[in-house]
Amino acid sequence: MTDRLVLAGKTALVTGAGRRLGRAVTLALARAGANVVLHYRCSAAEAEATAAEAHLLGASTWLLQADLSTPSAAADLVEKAAAEAGRLDLLVNNASIFHECGFADSTSEAVLENVNMNALAPMYAARAFAAQQRPGAIVNMIDAMTADYDRKHVPYHLAKRMLLTLTSIMAVEFAPLVRVNAVAPGLILPPEGEDTAYLEALKHSNPLNRYGSEDGVTDAVLYLLRAEFVTGQTLYVDGGRHLRGNMYG
Repeated sequence: MTDRLVLAGKTALVTGAGRRLGRAVTLALARAGANVVLHYRCSAAEAEATAAEAHLLGASTWLLQADLSTPSAAADLVEKAAAEAGRLDLLVNNASIFHECGFADSTSEAVLENVNMNALAPMYAARAFAAQQRPGAIVNMIDAMTADYDRKHVPYHLAKRMLLTLTSIMAVEFAPLVRVNAVAPGLILPPEGEDTAYLEALKHSNPLNRYGSEDGVTDAVLYLLRAEFVTGQTLYVDGGRHLRGNMYG
């Protein structure tokens, strides 16, 4: 008996697969022998390039475009992905928006935009995935700052906190067939338009006093997809950043 799922031959849907961490997760799955359905919204060229790299690694790939700002589109995406690929075994909810907006500037529109994209779309996708009524695993990408307070991105922060709670709820609701876990990256990639100087300036904010890499995140995602006796967990890949002010939380 083993509690380690073999990913080779499995089929995964990765949302926001063309760029940044979505691209890294897609290629890591391909290296592990999985086939991948790549979702994108606007980054068609990047998604096609990522699919081509995954194909060279031996994966079968499919490309699907969808705007997940309307949460019900996420359910449609999962159904289309399952139809195109024949089945889905794995789901990585990675697509996200990340706009700077403090508390004083937060509006109902900004909060709802973030909740729709960063919490409800993953929920709708996960429910459609679980509706297949077959064994599977889901990983939600959240944020290490959900353990603290991100005052520069309040609507985003609220939505990712909601997804953190939804991860636990769905782990219970979808058991025993589907496992649901989350990965919370910390200081891994600089924001759009920034370079590694941004990471260097903030590395003091975690106990390990450095920044991480995409490999650390993909290792965490693959571990949770493989770990068949683990559900309802959030794995922080943040150099210990989540411990600040929360040692026993």
